[in-house]
Amino acid sequence: MIVLGCNGFTRVSEFFSERLGSTGINKHYLLGHDAAAALLIDGRLVAAVEEERLNREKKTTDFPTHAVDWCLGEAGITFDDVDLFAIPWDWSTRILDETLDGIRASSAPEAAKTRLLGDMADLFDQIVSHEAILADFEARTGHRPDPSKVRFVPHHLAHATTGYYLAGLKDAAFLVSDGRAERFSTLMGEIRGGRITVFDETVTGAEYSMGTLFSTITRFLGFVPNNDEYKVMGLAGYTDPPTPNPFVDRLLRLHDGGRHTFAKPLRANDLHSHDALFEEYFGPFEDTLEYKARVAAAAQQMLYVATAHQVRHLQGRTDLDRLLFEGGVALNCLNNTPLFEGSRFEDMQVSFGASDTGITIGAAAHAWLNHPGTEPANALAAPAPVSPYLGPAYDEAAIEEALEGFTGRVVVSRLDGDEVVERVAKLLTEKVVIGWFEGRVEHGPRALGHRSILANPGFTDIKDIINTRVKHREPFRPFAPLVLEEQAPKIFDMGRKTSSPYMTFVFPVRDEYRDRIPGAVHVDGTSRIQTLTDEGTPRLTALLRKFTELTDTPCLINTSFNVAGEPIVCTPTDALNCFMGTEIDYLVLGNHLIAKTESPEPTR
Repeated sequence: MIVLGCNGFTRVSEFFSERLGSTGINKHYLLGHDAAAALLIDGRLVAAVEEERLNREKKTTDFPTHAVDWCLGEAGITFDDVDLFAIPWDWSTRILDETLDGIRASSAPEAAKTRLLGDMADLFDQIVSHEAILADFEARTGHRPDPSKVRFVPHHLAHATTGYYLAGLKDAAFLVSDGRAERFSTLMGEIRGGRITVFDETVTGAEYSMGTLFSTITRFLGFVPNNDEYKVMGLAGYTDPPTPNPFVDRLLRLHDGGRHTFAKPLRANDLHSHDALFEEYFGPFEDTLEYKARVAAAAQQMLYVATAHQVRHLQGRTDLDRLLFEGGVALNCLNNTPLFEGSRFEDMQVSFGASDTGITIGAAAHAWLNHPGTEPANALAAPAPVSPYLGPAYDEAAIEEALEGFTGRVVVSRLDGDEVVERVAKLLTEKVVIGWFEGRVEHGPRALGHRSILANPGFTDIKDIINTRVKHREPFRPFAPLVLEEQAPKIFDMGRKTSSPYMTFVFPVRDEYRDRIPGAVHVDGTSRIQTLTDEGTPRLTALLRKFTELTDTPCLINTSFNVAGEPIVCTPTDALNCFMGTEIDYLVLGNHLIAKTESPEPTR
């Protein structure tokens, strides 16, 4: 059975821009962000890629034309070979009616309600209804899917199935929390034998969305919501939350069933509805690190209080010992470690596709698992979690072709595999920055070692060098270290966790190592780590082993191979353009080591 998952809408950004002014710093209330496609064949994930990697528009909401074409081409099939088309949204007429009823019952002014009712009706008719989605698919691909082959999977169930599938199809409890799905922002339940049970008492409406509230705070602090929440996480490390914390004591209200509400509900048609409240809590906005850090720390504590309340209810509601945390809120890695440590669950997993980047995988897996032709025993026989390296790869011929376009501007050394590891490890003993490009593009928002920028964390100023000369981003932003999985507990206080392969958990750095890897330690003494194994990333793991042998430094800095505002590089040409446009010192493309024609001496 072949299942194609697809997320993205041709006109959704235009619609929200026209109706709600959702552009620039107000660009949040969008559906279809992180557009992508994924392909399952007989239950095996053979291809998945985000549209942004191919159309080069970060966080794109557009229909994933390029991603769909690549997935089909990678498998050597056409639309006629696809048995099921899976869409990670289910905007039924019932959902529309319930949404409109909720608007009518709200306390918003009548004029505002009238406008919003019209906007939601138009959104449904023009963009998100089943008919509109099928029409969009046909307009962009030339293929009209047979409606009997289409599965519209509720958004949060797609999230839950993403975690379940990527973790190896093992029974688990789940918590899904994000900005909003069709109507709700969070729900909990169990997956047993591939079948989902939702605990209805846990469902929280979009007007009390913790994900949207955190994004509203992100916007208030001057950052782009639904994109820059990780900046708020970084700022939170600069100070302790205030006591008392107005977000916790005055805004957040906890209820039975693991639910929460806010003293003031969110309003979808007023992007700045809470700004005055935030200034009441923290004083007039100040564009200073101190002010932003105080608000960020308060928001981070509020997020923990709300999600810990949810997990406490969930662990009392299920006898399962594994927790899957999915949805955009699950990418708040600073929250995940204390959340797990404070629970009774034996393990908690956050997948590399936890945000909307992964829902095409979940929708496709959900359609496959729930198809009458799927044999349950065979479906649940997956032996291990799925690799994140699912996107396009480029062979040596493609790399050579790309290099021809940079003739005279670069110096190329062609090496064998072992030489790459030896040469790059030696270079990294110096204060250099290296672009690392190998294999298939990783899936999700984190660079996981196939499209990465690497550096030596032993230099105290290496973070500033990368932020200012390469990434062109704020100086308060931390970097993640790569560490061998077997060595990680010795360097980091990992509590009950034994691995963190997707940078979804943050751990304190042990005192004796803080001075050895200063470039990878945040101001609060923590690091968001990626653990490596020989099976998962053999060449990168070999590089780290050799680097450690040469320097006695047990980590490497890993950050995404891109500059601020651009997607992670995908093709060799993308990598070369980024290399030439920044102060990256060297570039590794497969078995090619590349320097600029006039490379400066490494900074000392």
